[in-house]
Amino acid sequence: MQTREIVLPLENGDRLTREEFERRYDAMPNLKKAELIEGVVYMGSPVRLNHGQPHAHIMGWLFEYASETPGVCVADNTTVRLDRENEPQPDALLRLERNGRSTVSPDNYIEGAPELIVEIASSSASYDLREKLRVYRRNEVQEYLIWQVFDRQFDWFQWQAGEYVTLEPDEDGILQSRVFPGLWLSVDALLAGDLREIRRVLELGLETEEHVNFARELEPNSARNC
Repeated sequence: MQTREIVLPLENGDRLTREEFERRYDAMPNLKKAELIEGVVYMGSPVRLNHGQPHAHIMGWLFEYASETPGVCVADNTTVRLDRENEPQPDALLRLERNGRSTVSPDNYIEGAPELIVEIASSSASYDLREKLRVYRRNEVQEYLIWQVFDRQFDWFQWQAGEYVTLEPDEDGILQSRVFPGLWLSVDALLAGDLREIRRVLELGLETEEHVNFARELEPNSARNC
């Protein structure tokens, strides 16, 4: 008589290999979010409005940019195989579809570091600002954005020579991506929930010569296959 293999469920704090993490995750089809960070399992709690609404605002901003920039892929809550001990599930990401730092595996996972990752954190106590920041920096994620909702703080880090340097807004209070030309953000508008101003500022970025040239360079390689 053949014995059926028992697959243990994931638990917060489990120390697992990436292969075992994926095996247990696949055996829990109703699980919404789990991450492997430095070999330790972190499981998400139920999502409240104070996370879901900021998340939606970030996704709307990134979606509009990607829609005007052929060759750029936007993804929501997608698992990323970074290295042997780290398989995060970022709230949002942007990646270059061709000639970027990440690829898509035969089983449809992102492998390697996307160019830009966004995390929505409740506060500065979150592991997004500790363990995950170190992991993203070590794997050379070029831009890492963290929105600390309760602290009303938004940080935009750029990878430079092994360190994360905080980008500063220009005289108009606008942050501008160094990796994705034209990806502009008014932090004041974001924190105030002013969606029209967020869109207006982004549209200014999309109209710049830098973005037009960037999109033109990417367009021949665009297949819209993340």
